[in-house]
Amino acid sequence: MRELLIYQSKGEGELFQKQSPEQLMPVDSGAEISVVDLDDNLTYQQMDGFGASFTDSAAYLIHQVLDAEQQAEVMTKLFDPQDGIGLSVLRNPMGASDYARTLYSYNDLPEQETDPELIRFSVAHDEGDIIPLLQQALKLNPAIKLFASPWSAPGWMKTNGSMKAGQLKKEHYGTYANYFVRYIQAYADKGLPIYAVTPQNEPLYEPAHYPSMLMQPEVQIDFIKKHLKPAFIAHQLETKILSYDHNWDRPDYPLTVLEQANEEVDGVAWHWYGGKPSAQSEVFEAFAGKEVHFTEGSGGEWIPPFEQAFSNVMRTGIEILNNHSKSFILWNMALDEHNGPTVPGFGTSTCRGIVQVNQQTRKLVYTLDYYALAHFSKIIRPQAVRIASAAGNEVIRSVAFKNTDQSIAAVLFNDSGKAENIAVKLQGTEVLTFRLEAKSALSILISDSVE
Repeated sequence: MRELLIYQSKGEGELFQKQSPEQLMPVDSGAEISVVDLDDNLTYQQMDGFGASFTDSAAYLIHQVLDAEQQAEVMTKLFDPQDGIGLSVLRNPMGASDYARTLYSYNDLPEQETDPELIRFSVAHDEGDIIPLLQQALKLNPAIKLFASPWSAPGWMKTNGSMKAGQLKKEHYGTYANYFVRYIQAYADKGLPIYAVTPQNEPLYEPAHYPSMLMQPEVQIDFIKKHLKPAFIAHQLETKILSYDHNWDRPDYPLTVLEQANEEVDGVAWHWYGGKPSAQSEVFEAFAGKEVHFTEGSGGEWIPPFEQAFSNVMRTGIEILNNHSKSFILWNMALDEHNGPTVPGFGTSTCRGIVQVNQQTRKLVYTLDYYALAHFSKIIRPQAVRIASAAGNEVIRSVAFKNTDQSIAAVLFNDSGKAENIAVKLQGTEVLTFRLEAKSALSILISDSVE
């Protein structure tokens, strides 16, 4: 007997509502029906999952501002696969990012001092808020995979002596590789295995108002090939290395890195602040077998109206998955009522967190990003394999996966300005017909119950 689990979002106030087939709008009789064909004979990437980042700011808000009861609630709703949405990938900054209360690395020194042996290396900062929350998340969902990316090397390793802007000094390439090793080992000692790292967050962007470090492709090739990968091998680390970690508009960067450091690189990480998701497929097709990951995308006040903002996450998320990504990771897990905290000197923040924690009132609000991620994460589980999903009408965006329990998960989004009649078919057999309102999302989990 076939069972259907359905969640629908129709707008503000009606987000990710569980529905029965009978509660869905019936199709208009005699009206044209858009068919969405699902075919599990055609398979693509295996999914790692969906998530966000425990930046210093996000971890502080959840761990220190919320009370124990609120913290337990939000962690359950974020990570528990049954009682929450089961987020299963986390990408953490290695040291301070733009969303941190202070500027810090894991090896901060007074001016003019250096520490090539990393004697003063310590992840003590993360033991306050970040590590306890990561440990709690893994207890709630042992399938979680951890990614890590630095916004900058410690200032003393750089050309300008600062964590803001500048480049890595050539003489410190080996030291910086060992910095990664020490970080991975320190986290492993806390029961937190790091699945993958990128050498640098947004290597082509060098802002002077928050931690950053310019890393051109030839530098990344040299660093990975001659230092980072050899250091991982020497210390028997299985952590994967992902190239790039920047926007879709420069596929030439990862293509160059993969051409020259193919053996040392496991895949490519992407952001959505420029270009199109098809760049992921362009690089994947040139280097089949390399992993594709989407590691950062933030919503915010630059997309102010609710509908446009929700539509952006749904539409883009579906495209990201249809272009071979094994992950879909948004940005801050939590921000406050001022879209912060941010590093001193950052200025005005317009980003949006998965949840909002008001520092004055301690009120906890689940944002539209939480509900958009829920449409994917609740039904597409770790190790699910993407299957073919073809919609007869281009305004109906769709993506589908087959979970390890053989259930089929499909996410649909009506990207038109009017309601559309839809029929979902699996291997040619009709599963469900309904009418989906404009800019509405629907997630369906199709399973066959054992009699």
